[in-house]
Amino acid sequence: MQKHTERLGTAPLGRLLIALSLPGVVSSITTTLYNIVDTIWVGRLGHEAIAALTIIFPYQILFYAIGGGTGIGISALVSRRFGERNVDAANRVAGQIFFISAFWGFFFMMVAVFFADDILPLIGATPDIMEYSKQYLVIISYGAPVMILAMLMSSLFRGSGDAVKPMIIMITGTVINIILDPFMILGIGPFPEMGVRGAAWATFIAQASGASLGLLFLFAGKTSFHIIVAHIRPVWSIIRDIYHVGAPTAVFQVTESVVFFLMNTVIASFGSVAIAALGLVIRVYDLAFMPIMGVSQGLLPIIGFCFGAGNFRRLWQATQKAIGGISLLLLVLTIVIEIFTPQIIGIFSKEPELLSIAITAMRISMITMVLIGMEMLITTVFQGLSQGVTALVLSLIRQFAVFLPLLYLCRWLWGLNGVWISWPISDTLNGVISYIFVYREYRRQKKAGLLADTR
Repeated sequence: MQKHTERLGTAPLGRLLIALSLPGVVSSITTTLYNIVDTIWVGRLGHEAIAALTIIFPYQILFYAIGGGTGIGISALVSRRFGERNVDAANRVAGQIFFISAFWGFFFMMVAVFFADDILPLIGATPDIMEYSKQYLVIISYGAPVMILAMLMSSLFRGSGDAVKPMIIMITGTVINIILDPFMILGIGPFPEMGVRGAAWATFIAQASGASLGLLFLFAGKTSFHIIVAHIRPVWSIIRDIYHVGAPTAVFQVTESVVFFLMNTVIASFGSVAIAALGLVIRVYDLAFMPIMGVSQGLLPIIGFCFGAGNFRRLWQATQKAIGGISLLLLVLTIVIEIFTPQIIGIFSKEPELLSIAITAMRISMITMVLIGMEMLITTVFQGLSQGVTALVLSLIRQFAVFLPLLYLCRWLWGLNGVWISWPISDTLNGVISYIFVYREYRRQKKAGLLADTR
């Protein structure tokens, strides 16, 4: 095993978490930047274009759900195999990414191409944004196979303790997307003016470029893996193990997509301007949320390695440091966002009605963001412990037992503002529930004497 894999069990935790998380934070932020840049440029076409991208976003979340959930399973399984010092088994896990990404990618592509006209009305597309929505949906779906492949390769590298290459992959794709956006949306230079279609094609090209770079790393001997043809053959027992851990995350993110679909339909009753306001809030929310994803990606291989090595004391020390660090960062971000909300929203649009709704929405919905970091990292701990069912139960409670009932109740009580109010209330309740779950697991391990074992 390479040194960056061995350090998961030996390096000082503070520096190790920073080393593993910082590239993930950077790559996650750059991944989100292409959505933000898309929104800034299409905002010049009017709030209808912003609303169209917002309506399609839940379908894109399905790509991330499968890629992210599968990637969690792959990362946890690979780090555990390296912890067990079974390198050949890690290579066999790595070989499964090609079949999995092809299967899911082409599935999403075919659904969008053949059923776009049926899907869009169901997810809240109003008549004035229907054409923009269809253009964006179909084109971004062409990139589903390469997008999922890039996500799986990045998870593979993180599972081996290498957080730099995933960052390079994500940054490369994002930079290409940012460069192409104005040219392809507005028709600068040799490019025709394509509007929303240009934003979608720029995203497709960027995703394909990131996937190509990942393949170069994987097959040029630059990683801990050495994949041969025999490893690429689908092995159902390995795929089952991947989804034993990763399926809860995939289901969790699918439920996020379902919840987003339902939220779109609720907000659509207030018109396309309200949908566009939601889109602006989500763009900023995602950017602020990305540090959580980066720290989660840095924490997961440590949890998996320590679990495989039987070092539970180190496992919980890493958890405590990660939660403390991300909570402090999110507190600072919350203060900045609350103070500069008008300036942030003004980057995307100058339409007075849109600005009024979006500023109110952001200030209400993001006030308890600090709690979300703890919730997500607790889910990561259960994933690293191969307790996928527990992670799934937590996810289902968050979305369906807490958030959705509050969404409809608050909407009924306070209208559009009630939609935004439901966010901080559910964040608070979910934070309490997550803490109860993880504290119970910690007490169980302590009672079993596992924390004294520091192998």
